[in-house]
Amino acid sequence: MVQLEQLSTRMPSLSVDELLKGFHPSPRFGEVSFASYRPDPGQPSQAAAVSALEAFGAGIADGKVSGLRKFFGGKPKKSNGRAGIYLDGGFGVGKTHLLSSLWHAVEGPKAFGTFVEYTNLVGALSFRKTVEALSHYKLVCIDEFELDDPGDTVLMSRLMRELADAGVKLAATSNTLPGSLGEGRFAAVDFAREIQVLADQFDVLRVDGEDFRHRGLPTPPQPLHNSDLDARMKREFDGKTVAVDDFGTLVEHLSGVHPSRYRQLLAGVDAVVWRDVKTISEQSVALRFVVLADRLYDKDVPILASGVPLDQLFTPEMMNGGYMKKYFRAVSRLTALAREAQNHEAS
Repeated sequence: MVQLEQLSTRMPSLSVDELLKGFHPSPRFGEVSFASYRPDPGQPSQAAAVSALEAFGAGIADGKVSGLRKFFGGKPKKSNGRAGIYLDGGFGVGKTHLLSSLWHAVEGPKAFGTFVEYTNLVGALSFRKTVEALSHYKLVCIDEFELDDPGDTVLMSRLMRELADAGVKLAATSNTLPGSLGEGRFAAVDFAREIQVLADQFDVLRVDGEDFRHRGLPTPPQPLHNSDLDARMKREFDGKTVAVDDFGTLVEHLSGVHPSRYRQLLAGVDAVVWRDVKTISEQSVALRFVVLADRLYDKDVPILASGVPLDQLFTPEMMNGGYMKKYFRAVSRLTALAREAQNHEAS
């Protein structure tokens, strides 16, 4: 028997502590380590990145990684290490695995989240309260640093600058996609330009390798007919909790839930079913939905859907516009989750 829920009726309310408790690697990376990372022998930069991150983590543990306060105002002094480390490379080379391994290797307090999750945290708490909440942490990890929104980039640069000045150690990964940021090197250049003085205190590590996940957009499974959804859901997810929503109602509901609470919105949900998926034509709505897609992927929640195919979820203008890498990522992740539901039946 399937336990039915509706995301469109949930209104999660979280305290600051509850929000911060969500800043940890997703279940996909819940038990990874440096030892479980398998460097490609043909890509020496991968093994070099492991060694550099292990040393960085060890430096945090023994207090030898210096902060940035000495670099502001006055002559810079010699340091034993950089305040931050930045992994630059394409998709599929294991940057999130490495960043999660660093997080697991360092004793807390610590935080791990995506660029978007941190900007959403600032939106939920205010900039000053976010600084106060994170300033006593030993390590803050920022996955998928994004450079397509100048305002958010400046915001995160300021946040990292203040945290580093408070002695917090920082680690970040780039977010690049084929066709948008070249071979991945442009991300590091942009990163250095945007955060200026702070960037000089980051070690930028290239993680080379073949991008095995993104060779153009993957083809999603064919949408189901509405008449088939219930039977398919009961067959595939017996004994599970499934959130069943009309797609239009769900999209409208998301406008009233802050994206920082989308993780809690999905609490206890094992799968989702969307009726009558439609192409999203409004940019602000689409960007909110990207956040939901990321949280679904984090939790590995399978998707059954009717309506338009998932590769038509966003307009062609969006898929070729300034936020294209976000939309490509969302379509890729949602497609993987839809295939997972399909594979579930096959197994």
